[in-house]
Amino acid sequence: MRHFDLTPLYRSAIGFDRIGSLLDTLSTFEGEAPSYPPYNIERVAENDYRISMAVAGFSEGDLDIEVKEHTLSIRGEKRVEQEDSTYLHRGIAARSFERRFQLADHVVVKGATLENGLLHVDLVRELPEAMKPRTIEIATKSETEQPKVLDNKAA
Repeated sequence: MRHFDLTPLYRSAIGFDRIGSLLDTLSTFEGEAPSYPPYNIERVAENDYRISMAVAGFSEGDLDIEVKEHTLSIRGEKRVEQEDSTYLHRGIAARSFERRFQLADHVVVKGATLENGLLHVDLVRELPEAMKPRTIEIATKSETEQPKVLDNKAA
């Protein structure tokens, strides 16, 4: 087993504790990654993303989507139905699942839709105005040395 001591990171960096906890989570990963249900992550635009998950046989009531502390959790739990038929082959999985996705800072969930057996979760990265690039005008020396004219008129 590999274990990394991240104590020096916590002592010397302020505000980066989330990175340390993410590394702790990754280092405690055991076994193979779950493969059910299959999903795609696509970049729709520069700041727009979409997670598409194959959830055949699940309805809106069977699915639960939650965002908590930069973690998107998608859970599916098929409600037990009375089985009046006998299956010769049952290839459509109806087992419960839970998928978790770590969201970067400033990524929020816009919404979710269920169509044709695919659950689409739309995400957008909303940067605060202070973090967006801005252009700084450069003043010439003559503009900065001009004397200010004071208005001495009495009011």
